[in-house]
Amino acid sequence: MPFEQKSRIDSSKLPVHIAIIMDGNGRWANERGLKRIEGHRKGGEVVDDIATYAREIGIRYLTLYAFSTENWQRDPEEVSFLMNLLADFLRDKREKILKNNIRLNVIGNTGDLPDFVRERLFSLMEESKDNSRMMLTLALSYGSRSEIINAVKSAIRDSLSGALDPEGLTEERFSGYLYTRQMPDPDILLRTGGEKRVSNFLLYQISYAELIFVEKKWPDFTPKDLEEAIIEFQNRQRRFGKAKSLV
Repeated sequence: MPFEQKSRIDSSKLPVHIAIIMDGNGRWANERGLKRIEGHRKGGEVVDDIATYAREIGIRYLTLYAFSTENWQRDPEEVSFLMNLLADFLRDKREKILKNNIRLNVIGNTGDLPDFVRERLFSLMEESKDNSRMMLTLALSYGSRSEIINAVKSAIRDSLSGALDPEGLTEERFSGYLYTRQMPDPDILLRTGGEKRVSNFLLYQISYAELIFVEKKWPDFTPKDLEEAIIEFQNRQRRFGKAKSLV
């Protein structure tokens, strides 16, 4: 539901990019005696609430870890449900995404996705490519180590073809080989569900991100919780390796 309470966020210090590991759907369902898929269904509703709120307060980039490369190893019935849930989300939220000037993006090995998911995904990405209010990125069949390896392979190929001088490979140039080349690095990496690890998500990109771990499981996560995370971010000192002035 919309978060209507007056925000305590300092709008002059908003994070530009928030990345979220949406953890805890299965455990949320188990605690309630429900099938795991019911946790995923509820989690899908939360995605809508959080994306809507992020857009309303002015977040420019929101990246959601929706399905990892390791998730393919789950029970086939659960994987099938997740793929259908994703396809339904893309269908049901199409009009809202377009109306709210949101650009849909994806990172990951999309070749692993079922055809019916890819068709809806790429279609909505094409329809929304000129939207500019917020970029909503879904990490699907995503693994950061494989992303980095693929980036290295691409750089090597360019070097062998003469398109890249190895001595000219800077951090900025290397970032251009990553899935995330269309966006800035995250300012916040937030994980719900009480776990305190990054689980092979944006390992290169989160070098200077503020890590925020929330006990609430994703189906219970609310815009109010995101507000609290942003306030925590704004209260931290980000020095990027520089010493605080003693003067």
